[in-house]
Amino acid sequence: MKISTILDQIDDGGVALPEFQRGYVWNRDQVRGLMDSLYKKHPVGSLLVWTTRTENADARGDGPLQAGVVKLLLDGQQRITTLYGIIRGAPPRFFDGNKDTFTGLYFHLDEQVFQFYAPLKMGGDPRWISVTELMQKGLGDFLQRIAQAPELAANLTTYINRLNSISSVKEIDFHIDEVTGEDKTVDVVVEIFNKVNSGGTKLSKGDLALAKICAEWPKARDEMQARLRKYEKAGFHFKLDWLLRNINTILTGEAFFSFLKDVETARFKQGLMDAEKYIDRLLNLVASRLGLDHDRVLGSRYSFPLLARYLAQRNGLFEDHHERDRLLYWYVHTMLWGRYAGSTETVLNQDLRLIEEKEGALDRLIQQLRRDRGDLRIQPQDFTGWNRGARFYPLLYMLTRVWKARDWETEVELSSHLLGKTSSLQLHHIFPKARLYRHGYDMPMVNALANFTFLTQETNLRVSDGDPAVYLEEFVARNPGVVESHWIPMNRELWKIENYPAFLEARRELLANAANEFLESLRGGTAAEPEREEVPSILDREPVAITGGVENDEEMQVLVEVNDWIVAQGLPDGELEYELVDEATGQPLAVLDLSWPNGLQEGLSQPVALLIDEVRETEEAANAAGYRFFIDVDSFKEYVREEILAL
Repeated sequence: MKISTILDQIDDGGVALPEFQRGYVWNRDQVRGLMDSLYKKHPVGSLLVWTTRTENADARGDGPLQAGVVKLLLDGQQRITTLYGIIRGAPPRFFDGNKDTFTGLYFHLDEQVFQFYAPLKMGGDPRWISVTELMQKGLGDFLQRIAQAPELAANLTTYINRLNSISSVKEIDFHIDEVTGEDKTVDVVVEIFNKVNSGGTKLSKGDLALAKICAEWPKARDEMQARLRKYEKAGFHFKLDWLLRNINTILTGEAFFSFLKDVETARFKQGLMDAEKYIDRLLNLVASRLGLDHDRVLGSRYSFPLLARYLAQRNGLFEDHHERDRLLYWYVHTMLWGRYAGSTETVLNQDLRLIEEKEGALDRLIQQLRRDRGDLRIQPQDFTGWNRGARFYPLLYMLTRVWKARDWETEVELSSHLLGKTSSLQLHHIFPKARLYRHGYDMPMVNALANFTFLTQETNLRVSDGDPAVYLEEFVARNPGVVESHWIPMNRELWKIENYPAFLEARRELLANAANEFLESLRGGTAAEPEREEVPSILDREPVAITGGVENDEEMQVLVEVNDWIVAQGLPDGELEYELVDEATGQPLAVLDLSWPNGLQEGLSQPVALLIDEVRETEEAANAAGYRFFIDVDSFKEYVREEILAL
């Protein structure tokens, strides 16, 4: 079928987009690539449509469908939407995306390239042709412009052929494969769609369930996205499937989305409101009671559908603090042992069965965990993971908050002082990274969980990359008890860098003991209530977005070698993975790979950073903070030699 015919059928309602399809996601490079291929008559693939009765079709958008049958695009949405936008000059009625992606496409008559409009580059040059204008008006106006430009008139025949090649794109035939037959239900078609789009983003089971809901309530997706944006603003990034599963468990007591098929629109709307209410309650609960107040430390998010169901059964109320804390005890253990890391629906359904009867529900949940794990006590080896992605990283953060570890410099408790202020609590390597790398330790050892603790921004900057054998002793003498509050082994021999492995082993044991003591206090209902002033909901805070950081051992090795080279020049050590913070608000802005916040000549030169393979946002954050940054080692060393060392 010709492209022009397909576009006409979209206008007539004969070709549409199924509700379960996602929106337009192409970028400008893909748009230019498609037009370049069509201009050169290269193949761009066929289309796949689902031909079904109009009355059975759940299509996106508010445009009417033609009577009888309609063709729903299964494969080819991005291509057809792009061509519609370029040729018609406006997106189709089912469009959901950024129309600027295909708006303003131009073609250069000499270079034969497609680019998007740039006024300084293209203004006043008749060789740049608006593709959309050509598609809509034809060749006439453009030929007249060319003829009036003496320097172009000599190539008129060549230009005519090239303009015709663009205009004739509308007449290119797309081969169309059709899925037809009464046996082709939505479920079957979605399976076909996923197989055809194996290289792209597949539809989830939630997409299919939501498609059926949107057929009766078109605003359902938008309403759910609005809730997700609210959580994102507070620093929690949830997926639509996750929110839908919370709604599903609240309404049906089931994990499988298929149970939503009989839920009426009014009931689903109420389920969405209830889900929002209970999720809000849970986020505030784990933040205030456990200190898990941001996305990086919010483990076991797929236990929330069960927690939400549990609250819904009780109208959001606990009998007493004992019940509340035992539920949190269960939640923490699902986080630590990856309860929902595998077959989420199967395991969740098993646990939902355990709480159908309200009496004894918590006992059954905890007993099930014990049957699966055998032992719920935490062992020192559980803290052998490394990096912030480790499963026990949130537990380390939680212990800092609930046991009221104190800041080494200010002696302030790190719990009430920092509730909801994720940026004020900074990750600190007890043994500095630069020192460890120089002694030959690899990244897993350097970033071992047992080498992490949390401090205020002020103290973290003061300690910097100091020798723990020196700075820990200073804090012990000045502020008794603060070092011990971070589960630091007090054997001074373990503070020496040559004894680092033994230090890790000793601290893991202290952390395991602290974790078990707190978790048992939750289970037994004896955990102390936090004593803090009333604070706003965690959902009312501003979002925190952090970019940057070292990706792998190879990149870290390059940075360590550069840092060693700097020291060999008689200049100060740089800070590896330095967290750049807004001084006014305390919020983290980015992680700089290697930096000198006070300059390479402290007090005399501006802050400087080396950023390897970082995103634009990291570079912009460094620039806005007054850093001079370099993106490759050679240019950085040249700067050091010429401007710092004056060689």
